Amino acid sequence: MKYLLILISTLITTSSFAQPMNYDDWKNEAKTEINLQPEYGNVKKTKEQLADDRTFIETVLKQDTTPRKGSEHLVRLGFNYLAKGDMETAMKRFNQAWLLDPKNENAYWGFGAIYGTFNDYDMAIIQYDKGLAINPESSVILTDKATLYFMQFQHDQNVPKLNMAIDLLKKSYGIDSKSVNTTYKLSICYFLSKDCSNAWKYYNECKVLGGQPIAENYTNALKNMCAN
Repeated sequence: MKYLLILISTLITTSSFAQPMNYDDWKNEAKTEINLQPEYGNVKKTKEQLADDRTFIETVLKQDTTPRKGSEHLVRLGFNYLAKGDMETAMKRFNQAWLLDPKNENAYWGFGAIYGTFNDYDMAIIQYDKGLAINPESSVILTDKATLYFMQFQHDQNVPKLNMAIDLLKKSYGIDSKSVNTTYKLSICYFLSKDCSNAWKYYNECKVLGGQPIAENYTNALKNMCAN
């Protein structure tokens, strides 16, 4: 479809940030730096590392009072660093979030976003699925997982991947129908599947919600193919 290249630029999400470091360099560094591996690589830590962890947790709890609050605070910091293209600091914050609360699905949302930024879709989906195993109703993880299938479809035109993206987005929408990110991507996916009715439906819903992520070139493409 001739509009595919236009639509690539419209995907501004949690997994689309500033240009990251080279992925090969990242993987080489992560071999010896456990804080660059999700869940610290699940390695057995030394006594010194465990003592540092206890000190860190005690320090955080003095400020954020509960492990969950501290974990959420670190997740937000992680995404802030990721948005700036600081992959290493972002992964360290996500790991600290996991350390404070291993049952916080949003730590895995962060891990998935790291790998999504590197375009390692398989690793990203593994992390997203871990988060969804904790909380199947996480709309943000569902939408970002759908985004990965959508992005793969743009590369290989594999229709089942587009259908998977739509299914995930519909599930996310059923949980949170007020997300501009989800409604926008539903519109795009239905546009790509040539379902003009639904493309306009979710486009208009996104506009009502504020329409902040809608790119002008997508609006023009939708009007050209799906004139009301």
